[in-house]
Amino acid sequence: MSAYGHLAQFYDRLTEDVDYKALAGHYERQITQGGRQPKLVLDLACGTGTLTRMLAERGYQMIGADASAEMLAVGAAFGGPQILYLQQDLTELDLYGTVDAAICTLDGLNYLPPDDLEQVLRRVFLFLNPGGVFAFDLNTPEKLKGLDSEIFCDEREDLLCLWRCSFDADKRTCRYDFDLFEKQGKYWLRNRETHVQYVFVADEVREMLERAGFAEVAVTGDAERMFFTAIRRNR
Repeated sequence: MSAYGHLAQFYDRLTEDVDYKALAGHYERQITQGGRQPKLVLDLACGTGTLTRMLAERGYQMIGADASAEMLAVGAAFGGPQILYLQQDLTELDLYGTVDAAICTLDGLNYLPPDDLEQVLRRVFLFLNPGGVFAFDLNTPEKLKGLDSEIFCDEREDLLCLWRCSFDADKRTCRYDFDLFEKQGKYWLRNRETHVQYVFVADEVREMLERAGFAEVAVTGDAERMFFTAIRRNR
């Protein structure tokens, strides 16, 4: 099963600990840096659209793009501000016009192999207005290495989620194997799903951004997460 297929319907419950308010504040500061006033914002790998909706509620016109139809269906079921959701492979990103800013949060870009990541950066550059900010985050290599052989459990009355992590230094990947047990009456329904994230170091991502045409690349963060900002310059 592809990433975020069956898991999509439980994603919001399993990520209740994420501080989306703080995340929205961080990304709003990034896309408005230097006095910028973006109106139309692209949220790549938007998932169920929690952050997309928060930014829409702050007055931004939002486009949410994600490869998972299941995740987008969950997001579209919410009420609130009007959002344009697009089901697209990010390597084939194709918008109806340009946007003023773009974001990608919660390590969405870690799911891309290196060649695909570079292609996505080029597609974002193509659809970003000159002077616009692209802001995103990635899991650090240290965090992904540290997950090797770890087992996690999230147990609810009607849901049990187990996931096992394995790190491959040669392939530079971290694999997550999920087992989802959903209670249905007196029985439990089991579904399985596998996700793979790729390891990136800051310097190689910086070089990718510069090759794509971005300038003023800045990197901040901590041991677990790297935050990037880059400006779309004129060619």
